[in-house]
Amino acid sequence: MTKHAFEKIKAGLEDAIAFAQGDQDRGALHVPETIDVRSIRKGLGLSQEQFSAQYGFGLARLRDWEQGRSSPDSAARAYLIVIQREREAVDRALHAA
Repeated sequence: MTKHAFEKIKAGLEDAIAFAQGDQDRGALHVPETIDVRSIRKGLGLSQEQFSAQYGFGLARLRDWEQGRSSPDSAARAYLIVIQREREAVDRALHAA
């Protein structure tokens, strides 16, 4: 094992221990409780139909999120953040041959 690999493992374990001891900011991913789905979609310049088809969301569900009738769960919120911040990576992953 290289020194670099050992240091990465050590840092990960230290973060896990800190998190287990109550440090909610260290080593934890933060997924916001709410997310503005409409602004993400519009920021990408996509219609509801295009966005739902491109990223695998049901059109009715997307409309419900945007109109406040329901909210995305934490996994969907995390996915939406990745779409917003790293669209090209998501597109590459979803359209890989």
